[in-house]
Amino acid sequence: MRRLLIVGSGDVALRAIPLLNKGYRVFALVRDPSRCAGLRELGAIPLLGDLDDRASLAHIGGLADAVLHLAPPPGAGMHDPRTKNLLSALSRVRGRRKGLPKRLVYISTSGVYGNCGGAWVSETCPLNATSPRAQRRVEAETQIRSWARRNGVHASILRVPGIYAADRLPLGRLQQGTPGIIDSEDSYTNHIHADDLAQISVAALQRGKPCRVYHTSDDSRLKMGEYFDQVADAFGLPHVPRISRAEAQQVLSPSLLSFMNESRRLTNQRMKRELRVKLAYPTVADLLATIKRA
Repeated sequence: MRRLLIVGSGDVALRAIPLLNKGYRVFALVRDPSRCAGLRELGAIPLLGDLDDRASLAHIGGLADAVLHLAPPPGAGMHDPRTKNLLSALSRVRGRRKGLPKRLVYISTSGVYGNCGGAWVSETCPLNATSPRAQRRVEAETQIRSWARRNGVHASILRVPGIYAADRLPLGRLQQGTPGIIDSEDSYTNHIHADDLAQISVAALQRGKPCRVYHTSDDSRLKMGEYFDQVADAFGLPHVPRISRAEAQQVLSPSLLSFMNESRRLTNQRMKRELRVKLAYPTVADLLATIKRA
């Protein structure tokens, strides 16, 4: 049976493992031993290792036929040494090409485009990352594409917008009444359900083209305030107050503003056409409708 290594065993990985078990013997890299039992219950084989400690990764070289890389970069700096350490460890195999994975899928972010003023964005649009968080992702993408070309590995990059699920909705913000932006000044935002991201990741491992980028966005076409209002209505909560963008600069945190200041609409035709994905939740409203019925 083919072997697959998951790097970054968070929520999306846990959703993907049952899908991957059908075609792979799944290994999951974790640095916390307490996570091992839960991974075994899902059918994965846990491997202890830390992307911040290159020596701890010595055992993964030549292990897997495919790699699903979901681990985020560090929280500071302009580079992603974790991806560098991972690629170095995967390359340490006898016979070089013989033991390298044939496929690698990397989970990146749509933040690499920066603020596009609400314009439609395809996978061929130039990158304009402005936040250090997004710049680290650009650096990781560059590392992966260069490594994949040198070694003949099929690498696919999934640029991911805001991930949501029934247990991943902004209820805390709604309950706190954190203000949003008035509609005339509001930003477009993009979304994907965590279950759909899991199935897209599996599809990319099977059908992704070499060094190809895919947007993993659903069909929602919402401004940020509209998204909050829809979630509020589903849970019977009041709408958050709306303020001008100038007022927001005075009262909201810099980290929150960094998200609210970027506006774009992602196209998803390439994902649907090449990966042949049918979304379980085509829009945010589809999930919220099930919550209302419940």
